[in-house]
Amino acid sequence: MIKNLVIVFSLLFFSGCTSSPPIAIFDEELSTGEYIIGNGDQLYISVWKNPDLSLSVPVRPDGKISVPLVGDAQAEGLSAEMLAANLTKQLGNFIRVPKVTVIVSAANSAAFLTRVRITGAVNTPQSLPYRREMTVLDLVLQAGGLTEFANANDAILYRVTPAGTQPYDVDIDQILNRGELTTNYTLRPSDILIIPESVF
Repeated sequence: MIKNLVIVFSLLFFSGCTSSPPIAIFDEELSTGEYIIGNGDQLYISVWKNPDLSLSVPVRPDGKISVPLVGDAQAEGLSAEMLAANLTKQLGNFIRVPKVTVIVSAANSAAFLTRVRITGAVNTPQSLPYRREMTVLDLVLQAGGLTEFANANDAILYRVTPAGTQPYDVDIDQILNRGELTTNYTLRPSDILIIPESVF
């Protein structure tokens, strides 16, 4: 009987310890893959041996750019290589054997898409540019700390993963007041930290 109780308590203990999934880091997914052009990006279009056709151009809100001879060309949603191939094909109607290179000189759209955010019971909700090695604690300090109504034990970090957006428990009280850094996660692009208010 005692042996059976020990087994039951052991199962309950370990199931409680594994209630929250391990935090997803997936550095390899963040560092690989082609960059996709977005609205507001600045592009440099180079046409070999045709300096009059080479130019620096922004991607307009409609996702297009204006190119001599070609006119409007879709840029948003394409990689630099795909856009270069499209322009090469279209310029082939006007010049012999065009060689087009596209360089993203300013990835302005990515700066917004990768921002990290903190909201809820904080003094100053923030949307900040992502920086490598930024942590949950950094985000809380940038927000001016917690309000007096914050439930510091039940914060949630939302992270976009290959499997979809996943929530992770964060104990801000342990981080700020006890120096327990287990849930002081290193942030990743697009992370959102929400601090709930206490329920009285």
